[in-house]
Amino acid sequence: MDKEVPKINCIGVIMDGNRRWAKEQGLPGVGGHAAGLTKVKEIIRHAFSQGVETVILYAFSTENWNRSKEEVGYLMNLFEGALMRELAELSKENVRVRFIGDLTYLSEKLRASIKKVEEETARPDAKKTLVLAISYGGRAEILSAVNKLLNEGKKDVREDELNRVLWTSDIPEPDLIIRTGGEKRLSNFLTWQSVYSELFFTDTKWPAFTKEEFDSILAEFGTRERRRGK
Repeated sequence: MDKEVPKINCIGVIMDGNRRWAKEQGLPGVGGHAAGLTKVKEIIRHAFSQGVETVILYAFSTENWNRSKEEVGYLMNLFEGALMRELAELSKENVRVRFIGDLTYLSEKLRASIKKVEEETARPDAKKTLVLAISYGGRAEILSAVNKLLNEGKKDVREDELNRVLWTSDIPEPDLIIRTGGEKRLSNFLTWQSVYSELFFTDTKWPAFTKEEFDSILAEFGTRERRRGK
């Protein structure tokens, strides 16, 4: 009998490989981002159907602001379009949508859209949570938390106090983190929260990632012994 996959509370996903996938398809780089958005809708719904309660997607890092003005502008427009057309629909499926990151870098219009989506999906009966990390960096999150505690007059800080002021303060730590696209690093994703996450790296680029590969990762997760230092 196959080993039963343990309950998975939270999964983090680093969605890498959009531009390289587009190049392989003979498409402009932005075409990969559009395909990546389609894949997001497919995979998050599948993850929830498999019993995952929280999915954290690394959508746009603090370092991504260094990309070309044209690409950044396209991504911001894509985010806003997705917020208006797609993410709000998740409320009908009892999914709460959250955002983490330094949102001060975003336009006023996009911040307003984010606020609206968060408010509309913050239903008491929401059973699943989708977290989008936008303008996010693990180091920036930790620095922000430290500065909040300094402003409170803290000198000696406990872990629980730091957790309280992180952007992810009420979001569970990921049981596992998946990175597509072939790179084998976390790239500033959930630096504090990932210390005991199981890591899975696949060469498959994000637009080509399938539900079947996702399920195989869950199955492998079930074979790992998580001792958490014990």
